[in-house]
Formats: sequence, C-alpha cells, structure tokens
Amino acid sequence: MASSTMLEFYDAAPLNKRYWFAFSIISLVFILEYFDLYVVGFLVAVLGPQWKLTYGQSALMLLSAGVGSIVGSFFCGHLSDSWGRKAMIIFGTVACAAGSGLIAITPDGNWQMFAALRFVVGLGLGAAVAPSITLAVELTPTRYRTFMPGLMIVFATVGILIASGSAAWLLALIGWRGIAFLGVAPLIPGILTWRVSPESMRWLISRQRTEQARAAIAHQLGLTLEQVPATAGPVPKPEKPTLRELYSDPARFWFSVVVGLCLSTAGYGVYLWGPTIVAMKLNMSVKDAGQIFFFVALSGVTGKIIMSILPHFIGRRRVGEICGYGIMITLALAGWFNASVYAGLPLFVVFLCIGALFFDGGHSNCSPYAAEIFPVRKAAGGVGLYQAANSVGKIIGPLSLAVIAGTDNLVAPKATAEAVFPAFLFLAFCGLCMGIAFTLYRLETRGKSLAMAESASPETGVGAQQVQPT
Repeated sequence: MASSTMLEFYDAAPLNKRYWFAFSIISLVFILEYFDLYVVGFLVAVLGPQWKLTYGQSALMLLSAGVGSIVGSFFCGHLSDSWGRKAMIIFGTVACAAGSGLIAITPDGNWQMFAALRFVVGLGLGAAVAPSITLAVELTPTRYRTFMPGLMIVFATVGILIASGSAAWLLALIGWRGIAFLGVAPLIPGILTWRVSPESMRWLISRQRTEQARAAIAHQLGLTLEQVPATAGPVPKPEKPTLRELYSDPARFWFSVVVGLCLSTAGYGVYLWGPTIVAMKLNMSVKDAGQIFFFVALSGVTGKIIMSILPHFIGRRRVGEICGYGIMITLALAGWFNASVYAGLPLFVVFLCIGALFFDGGHSNCSPYAAEIFPVRKAAGGVGLYQAANSVGKIIGPLSLAVIAGTDNLVAPKATAEAVFPAFLFLAFCGLCMGIAFTLYRLETRGKSLAMAESASPETGVGAQQVQPT
C-alpha cells in the first residue's frame, strides 16, 4: 500500500481481526453501561414499597443518573480531548462499576446514598460513552466510517434488554442487591480497554505524538514499525482544548444541541406515554400494552441497523433529514389517529412502529456524525455536547408532556385522551426541528477524512482527502 502519510496508509488497510476485537470491546462498553443506566427502574420498583419511599424520593433516585450523565458527557468528553480516549473510557467504566457495586451494599432506607451513587453511575456512563463513540469513529478507516460506528450504537439496546431480562429472571433468585451488583460488569471492558484496545492514532497525531501514532497503527495492522510511513502530514501546533472552543463555530454548536435534544425528546416521549395510551385506548392492562409495545422496540432495533447502513450509500445529511421528517410525519399521524382501528390493527401502534425506525434509528446516524463534524482535537468534546443535549431531552420530554397533560407529575405524567394529540404534535415538532437542522447544516462527512484542524466547512469538506466508500 503506497501512501504518503500514515493515516492514508491506515485508511487503505482492510478491517482485520484486531479492528474487530476493538469493535467488540467498544460494543461491550455500550451494552454494560446502558444495562447499568436502565436497571434502576426495576430496582426502584422493588425498593419503593420496601423503603416506603415518597414520590419525590423515588423521582430523585430515578433522575440522578440522568443528571450525572449530562455532567459526565459534557465535561468528561472535553477532558478526553486533552487526556486521550482510552483514559476517559477507563475512568467512566470504573466509576460506573464502583457506583453500582456500592449501591448493592447501601443500607436499607438510605435513599439519599442510593441517589448519590446513581449520580456516579450516570457520570461514568457519560464519561465512557462520549469517548467510546469518538474512538469508534477514529479507529475506523474512512471508507467504512459511515457504516461501522453506527452498528455499535445498536448494542446499547442489547444492554436495555439485558436489564429487563435480569429483572424478569434473576430478581427472585438474587434479590435487588444481586441485580445491582451485576452493575460492576463494566469493569470488564474497562480492563480490556486498558490492556488491549489501541489509543486513537488520529488523536495522537492531532497532539503531534506522531511516533506513538505510528506505533499504534503498526500494532493495529499487525506490521512492523518500519512498514508504516513515518510522515503524518501537516498538523497544526497542539493547543489545550477549551470548553469555549466548542462554540468557535456557533452553527455547529447549535446543530449538535438541537439534534441531540430533539431526537431524545421525541423518542423518550413515545416510550414514556406509549404503553399507557395503548392501555387506555384498547381497554387493556398496562402489562398487556407493554407486550404490544415490544414490537415498537423491535422496530427501533431494526431502525438502528438500517440507519447504520443507509449513510454508507446516501450520506449522513440525507439520513438525518429522513429521520427528522420521518419522526414529524409518523408521530403527527399517531396523534391524529390515536383512537382509530383499521383491519383490527390500532393505527396508533402501527404509526409508532414505523416512527421507531426514525426516532430510535436516528441515534445510529447522529451519534457518529457528532464526532465527524468536529476536528479530531475536540471531537470527543463535540460528542459530549451532543450526548449531554441527548440526556437533557430525556428530562425535557416528560416535563413538557406534564405541562401539556396539565399534571404535576414531572417524571411520569399520566396520559389523558385530550392530551394525546397535542402531546404527539409536540413530539412531531421536535422531529421537524431535527429535520430542518440537517437541511440547513450542509456538511456531509461521507467518504471524507476527519479534520485535524478547524478547517471543516460545508464547501471544503471535512478534510483534504476524499475516499470512495466501499
């Protein structure tokens, strides 16, 4: 492979077994971190009656991890640009595991300690996920980059399914403390990241640590150091990234915030209200409605797979527009036909199943894109900004729906027949805002090398090198 720089050399290489091993480690981070994040719902369901918790106490226990995730995503994503992707992944997995392990030995009734430790779990989640997404993008050769990193996002759903399965099958056997202790599992990918996973060679080059980058490429490709080109091409003088720099391009900053916020608000609003509305409209129990809603979740997994593959052929901007406007159309129709049945099928469920392709699938496209639109030296901070906005959406969603429903329950507002249409019109509006953001922000990253410096623009592309996707 004759190439002028070490990154061009790496981009021309095939996906080998070491890449797939790194892919597996990052995917395992997503699985176990999201298991830790979502298992708390089952724990609080058990502890509420046992500890005689008030609504406010339960709410704090549930929301504390979300607040921790906002803090971890934003600040630890930024620190990853200074300290490296591996360092923050290790920190995040250790923090998440430590918080979960300590929850397992929390004294009975001490909900304050439980909530504080859940904040630590959320902090670890945010600290690990932002650099994991960035590392996935930066380890993938350019011609595969609009395909492979998105597939890793699918594994977050696996973590949620494991949390549900653990509660269903193990809770009676090992109790809530045993389930909580399972949360130490993120130590496994943390140790593997420390011992085996490579540091991002693109980040090393952005810090002018070219010999380390060369060694990382040689190790990743299974070559000797002499077989890898010694030149890294022009690299600007490394400077310590600052939080203020995230706003150096206001359009990019607000694009990341709007997309992260709107995508999460729409999806979380659906999963918050959906089962209750189905139960109300079809006169069935919430348990039976939850079983029907399984098909919405299954459609969401399918959407993540589709939206991982589609950008490889039509680009991330077009897929972002499809997801945004798709959310708008399907959720507006779900709200309008919320009481209608056709051929025995409730149209509300039908439109939500179609909508899940977009509001769940959009994450596989938008999360890697958040890393690609920022130069490498501050890419993890960009992902952290997007993830923080995403976490805020999980809180804004129920708050907004509570206002629409006219209730003071700000965590799980109860659906009413009168509130269904305006609520879903609001969620559809979130999709519209996301679609407009992609329409107006004209930077396409498909087939373009990642920028080392602040040189990306919609006109010039992400980098100087144009690579044909395969």
